[in-house]
Amino acid sequence: MSEKWEIYADWNPWHGCTKISPGCKYCYVYRQDAMYGSDTASDIARKTANFNLPVKRKRDKTYKIPPGKIIFTCFTSDFLLKDADEWRPECWAMMKQRSDCLFYFFTKRIDRLECCLPPDWGDGYDNVLIGCTVENQAMADYRLPIFKSLPIKHKSIIVSPMLEKMDISRYLDDTIEEVAVGGESGVDARPCNYDWVLEIRRECVEKEIAFRFHQTGAKFIKDGKMYRIMRRFQLSQAHKANIDYLIGDYFVPIKPWHKWKESDYHLNFDCQDEI
Repeated sequence: MSEKWEIYADWNPWHGCTKISPGCKYCYVYRQDAMYGSDTASDIARKTANFNLPVKRKRDKTYKIPPGKIIFTCFTSDFLLKDADEWRPECWAMMKQRSDCLFYFFTKRIDRLECCLPPDWGDGYDNVLIGCTVENQAMADYRLPIFKSLPIKHKSIIVSPMLEKMDISRYLDDTIEEVAVGGESGVDARPCNYDWVLEIRRECVEKEIAFRFHQTGAKFIKDGKMYRIMRRFQLSQAHKANIDYLIGDYFVPIKPWHKWKESDYHLNFDCQDEI
């Protein structure tokens, strides 16, 4: 299974974020900073040493991140964080320069996207996938109508951490490429019920939209029983449920991401860190 993660890379141009909604309550970034004793408060954004990672080159002049990677972007912050407004234009430029990679970021601040877009965005960059994160019905009903109205070529919905039973069927159509669902990690995690997960899956199947169950969370309810699942097993246990729909090799949708999972990937970049 580990080899399937080899098409991915991580890029965190800045670190730190402010909490804005219920899903942020037990944020893993805050937990990690506390665990490793960060010198800077978790709610203070700061550029990282890897700010320009996508365009960094090795001694032989090739890119450190080779072509064909799916680059998880800004996973220790939010790409649309207001405190990062002065840094973001340079990141958009790097994304455009690296048109040979797919950049994927999630955001709880989709209502800020329009004011954060680069001048040449048009109807979206071909190599940028944006995921709108929702954790409960209230956030879905607020964020998803905004998300649906925005000019983005590749859209996904991230239901995580899933905190309650939800209905997102009214927001599902052929503009949504994937829906991913996951429970909350951490010792204080709120439970995720398998029935809620299956309901979102049912909605996706009805609309022929790719569905992926990416992690169980630390407290997982199935058939009325609560299971406590260690962090290192939360992804694998979700995968073992075998309920993904229209998901192909490398855990990506069969369409339209097919061009990002061709057999000629340069599978030599280690990106298997769990968060």
